[in-house]
Amino acid sequence: MNAHVLQHVPFEGIGSISDCLDRRGVTVTTTRFFESDPLPDLDGIDLVIAMGGPMSVNGEETLPWLVAEKAFIREAIDRGIAVLGICLGAQLIASACGAKVYPGRQREIGWFPIEVVNAGPDALPFPDKAKVLHWHGETFDLPSGAMHLARSAACEHRAFQIGKRVLGLQFHPEVTPASLATMLEHSREDLVPGQFVQREKEILSAGEEDFARLGELTGRLLDGMVGRE
Repeated sequence: MNAHVLQHVPFEGIGSISDCLDRRGVTVTTTRFFESDPLPDLDGIDLVIAMGGPMSVNGEETLPWLVAEKAFIREAIDRGIAVLGICLGAQLIASACGAKVYPGRQREIGWFPIEVVNAGPDALPFPDKAKVLHWHGETFDLPSGAMHLARSAACEHRAFQIGKRVLGLQFHPEVTPASLATMLEHSREDLVPGQFVQREKEILSAGEEDFARLGELTGRLLDGMVGRE
């Protein structure tokens, strides 16, 4: 199996997803937009992973590569290739599928619970409730035909799927203690006081069990999208 990662900033890599892919013997390639890497041909790619980043999907005038990236994601979806979008990546899937992306009512940064909205027979395997790491200021409408999977107190659209092989997550299942520290180092200025913005000390108080649960969730979701190890 071949996976291709769309990485927008150096401090938001695939984190614990790397272990999930290694266990499956997946070959991983990466487009690093911050290094002006070109996008590959989709032939031979089985899974596209669009990662997070501080930019807006609407910033095409200053970041023209967003146009090509959205077209790449849309083509992958149309071809039936599995696509996983995380945070900004989820917004990119929504935008590529014609849905609006816009500022949320308030920022959501820190460890907050999500709850399942749709647990039908075709839904990917979400727990009824889970505490996950959020770091976003924008949100999106659901793309046409998408299944709404999860919400939080601050944001209605936290996860959605299109068919059985496209998944958008408006949170960070890939986070590890090391990657969280790096995110804080580069984005500490986002921690403006608000109802759903935790202080740095609270964000760093997450225990090993929190990261382990996220890793298990990531593995289950990948199993549902592309098959078991």
